[in-house]
Amino acid sequence: MQGMILGCVLAGGSSTRFGSDKALAELDGHTLLARAVDALSGWCEQVVVAGRATAPAPTIPDSPGPGMGPLGGVASALRLARDEGYAAVLTCGVDSTGLPEDLLALLSPAPAYIADQPVIGLWPASALEVVDAILKGDGRHSMFHFAEVLEARAVSLPSTVSNINTPADLAALEAQRRL
Repeated sequence: MQGMILGCVLAGGSSTRFGSDKALAELDGHTLLARAVDALSGWCEQVVVAGRATAPAPTIPDSPGPGMGPLGGVASALRLARDEGYAAVLTCGVDSTGLPEDLLALLSPAPAYIADQPVIGLWPASALEVVDAILKGDGRHSMFHFAEVLEARAVSLPSTVSNINTPADLAALEAQRRL
């Protein structure tokens, strides 16, 4: 893919299943949020965090406001990408660990996403109008629906990327990493 890529960690969730602020939970001595920012910074010219007031990277609010799910963060990131001249946005969730080193190559060209975790995706800046229309509409406000409307390519990974929803998920991942 030609052009600059903006990275965006989607961190605006309420962490209800986790029971506390998941972004601040630690794995191997680093917060999940810091790990996600670090991962994206390897592929992107700039990384932002959507949906949080403070983070180890510049923050942007969800659009059009909080409570819109991951698409709210995607909308804000796509708007920033368009305004700043980025070609695309690489997104991941705050709890996306174990991303493959060749993630950007696997997802290029945009639009594409990880089949079982659509918050991990590469979205063209031109998709802003699509996400805005979805968020203003009465239909499904899901990442799968966004990917479907964009006719994005679903990429299956041979190894599973971690998705941490509960403290037990985090403990299991920590135990697995110690093996």
